[in-house]
Amino acid sequence: MTATQVAHTTTAARPDIEVVRLAAAGTALIVGVEGAAVPRVLHWGEDPGAAAPDALALGTLPPPPVAALDVPVLLRLIPQESDGWAGRPGVAGHRDGRVPHLRLQLAEPVPVTVHESGGGSLLIHTRDTDAQLSIRTELEMDRFGVVRIRHEVTNDGPTACTVDSVAGLLPVDSRATEVMDFTGRWSGERVPQRRPLQHGLTARESRRGRTGHDATGLLILGEPGFGFRRGEVWAVHAGWSGNHLHYAERLPEHGPVLGAGELLAAGEVRLARGESYRSPWVHFAWSGNGLDELSKRLHDHLRDRHHHPHAPRPVMLNTWEAVYFDHRLDTLRDLADRAARIGVERFVLDDGWFHGRRDDTAGLGDWTVDRTVWPDGLHPLVNHVRALGMQVGLWVEPEMVNPDSDLARAHPDWLLTAPGRPALPQRSQQVLDLARPEAYAHVLAHLDALVTEYRLDYLKWDQNRNLLEAVHDGRAGVRAQTLATYRLLGELRTRHPRLEIESCSSGGARVDYGILQHTDRVWASDTIDPVERQEIQRWTGLLVPPEMIGCHVGAATAHTTGRSTSLSFRLATALFGHAGIEWDLTACTDTELDQLATWVALHKRLRPLLHNGTTVHADHPDPGTRLHGVVAPDRRHAVFSLAQLTSATNSVPTRLHFPGLDPHLHYTVTLCPEISIPATFPPRPVPWLVQGSIRLPGSVLSTIGLAAPLLDPAQAIVLELLAT
Repeated sequence: MTATQVAHTTTAARPDIEVVRLAAAGTALIVGVEGAAVPRVLHWGEDPGAAAPDALALGTLPPPPVAALDVPVLLRLIPQESDGWAGRPGVAGHRDGRVPHLRLQLAEPVPVTVHESGGGSLLIHTRDTDAQLSIRTELEMDRFGVVRIRHEVTNDGPTACTVDSVAGLLPVDSRATEVMDFTGRWSGERVPQRRPLQHGLTARESRRGRTGHDATGLLILGEPGFGFRRGEVWAVHAGWSGNHLHYAERLPEHGPVLGAGELLAAGEVRLARGESYRSPWVHFAWSGNGLDELSKRLHDHLRDRHHHPHAPRPVMLNTWEAVYFDHRLDTLRDLADRAARIGVERFVLDDGWFHGRRDDTAGLGDWTVDRTVWPDGLHPLVNHVRALGMQVGLWVEPEMVNPDSDLARAHPDWLLTAPGRPALPQRSQQVLDLARPEAYAHVLAHLDALVTEYRLDYLKWDQNRNLLEAVHDGRAGVRAQTLATYRLLGELRTRHPRLEIESCSSGGARVDYGILQHTDRVWASDTIDPVERQEIQRWTGLLVPPEMIGCHVGAATAHTTGRSTSLSFRLATALFGHAGIEWDLTACTDTELDQLATWVALHKRLRPLLHNGTTVHADHPDPGTRLHGVVAPDRRHAVFSLAQLTSATNSVPTRLHFPGLDPHLHYTVTLCPEISIPATFPPRPVPWLVQGSIRLPGSVLSTIGLAAPLLDPAQAIVLELLAT
């Protein structure tokens, strides 16, 4: 039996327990099925191999807690008080004002599916006949070791019941004593936070109606001091774009637990007889070698989906920071000409093209071309762009409406608020209730017409406000709105299979695996200041692979921060993702256009590596230095960036240790000339850099390393490594 097979046996010592082992890529999830009880997880983490079932069944059974229950506290896949669990329940709800303390039991044998490539799945059907509830639990492990769980709760009783919370959760080894999560704000997303794990509940709740700029994305537990290349880590992610919860919990009588799920408002899910609530998928990943291995598993998980974008990601030009709302056909044609000249493959017209949209206070909801600006429609621009050999994209924000719009004036009852009680304005807009069939049909018809008329290749789908006081049909409306948005995206993609869609939400406020089931990339942040972007892209990349993260080159002075940086630093930063440009090219010098053209050509040459390889990061001791790269699956090709964000700690920099290389191969390391280095570089020569290249074994490059140049703040170099 190999490490990727499944053990599904009973034991001699415990004939009442059946042990199911799902294993893939060095990870194992081992589940015990004991009689009619809800199954419990005996182990999640490093694969111990086909260990003796007796050891798994008996060796993991804890003693009873001191001065508490007379029996061990066992964490089952749906924790209940009837098991002695005093922490957050797996499922909670009530019927007619009474809270049923669930005593779930298996309703049928547990079918197990084995995947030949590794992993497998369990389908667990449990029921509480007294509470008149049944739960269908799906548990899957893919061939990369990523586990996902969801529950479907069904009301079997004659009266309505309310679902209060449903979570997917797994136990974590007690070696995990440190918590890492993320916070942020507009133009400053995904800022890491670290602290010790203590007893009690460590929870991150988002009640914004969207994922949120401050959403944690991943909640990570790990060994003390874990980094990108070291330490054992466990992580959880809720694949949901509405209100959500991530948490870690540790009780005195039980080790750590990781959980996540949808965060339901009071009365939001009320089930009539026979109705069901299905929770979103909750994703879990483990790594024995730090965050890089964790992100590789998650990247491979996304890349393995049938609808993952596998065609080369077109280099884009987006018009927002070039023209803002000032749409002029001659200017945009000139912009398109210059974009085509430097090798851009997709031209995206941003906000300002539709009826009444001269600023951000009016027009949302009226998704028809403004004939005062575009008397012939968008055809003159679209035809010009296509004649230049580029794809065409358009910005939309279908979930929102301005009060100053024809739609809002005609249908004030279509707002996602209680009647007569509009929510606080944000960016002069309200939310359109897409769960209302008439509103949904209106938006779908207009979007379908736009995509059809202009044969659009791409939609930049924005969402620029939180959902505050969201009310649909008399009850909390975030869940209904989220599901309606998913349906709208899905229907549009069904009608137009070639259409690609970007998830943008005031920048990076909707980055999650729920929205990525329906979209092809995320806009990580509205800031393209490269200093800020180095960090935002670094941490967004834990969850999302580079080909799905929009990374654009902007003007010398950043729109969001006012900071000025060199073109070489901007180019180096935007290279590692789905590359694009957000800059008024008509204001560029010929030299700048030539540099951009050279960079576009470099990105296209490296694109197969950047968008299919393994992302790696060095645990560099200087807090202001970033050494990261992408290594090909066969490890014969790699590209790295060395970036300095702040003044270096030492006057002689730490040597560069390149992670992820094959120690048995020899690599030629070359400075990429396409990223133009400022004339002052290097101010303090490094011999191998002056020579232009060096050839060394991978073992030397990863352990001894290379002498590094002393970079100034906001300066970067790009290095290419080829096995020779």
